[in-house]
Amino acid sequence: MQKLIDGVARFKNEVVPQHKALFDQLATGQSPEVLFITCADSRIDPGMITQTQPGDIFVCRNAGNVVPPHGQAIEGTVASIEFATAVLGVKHIVVCGHTDCGAIKGAMAPGNLDAIPRVQDWVDHARAAVRAAEAQSEDGKAELLCATERNVVLQMEHLKSHPAVAARLAANDIDIHGWVYHIGDGDVTAYNADTDTFSSLTQ
Repeated sequence: MQKLIDGVARFKNEVVPQHKALFDQLATGQSPEVLFITCADSRIDPGMITQTQPGDIFVCRNAGNVVPPHGQAIEGTVASIEFATAVLGVKHIVVCGHTDCGAIKGAMAPGNLDAIPRVQDWVDHARAAVRAAEAQSEDGKAELLCATERNVVLQMEHLKSHPAVAARLAANDIDIHGWVYHIGDGDVTAYNADTDTFSSLTQ
């Protein structure tokens, strides 16, 4: 905890004064252009990955970057999606998975989650992605990456079932993007719906 407390002190005393105009503006409201849905994994830092400032992205995090289909759950993720699209008016939604995702590993081996049934129920929302990966991959490492990618695509489809998102899509007023962050080398691959594949954003 001391590391966190020391960090708060440095932030208040050093960082905020250097960006006073920004924080003065943020103190009165927010107008992010992007809703960024990603995993709760401690290795994922959306601001660092995208090199954005406070106020640029509205972040929603949960295990496995899951978006429950409309009508199946009323919880924080669903409320955040509705707020970002209907109130904040974001122009883009990014669903960002990552390599070595524990939630996807759990979805691939549900028996390992027997002791944590709420987690097991949650990653059920990714199970269809695992089945798709099993049909496409021949080895475990490739299957995990494939399942991670298929999960991103699945959650993008789930997003479209939410009324607030569907209304914006019908008006051609919002875009949905699928990304996978590769922890080891910092690469981010993006989904191409035309080819049903992922390729590097930076190539």
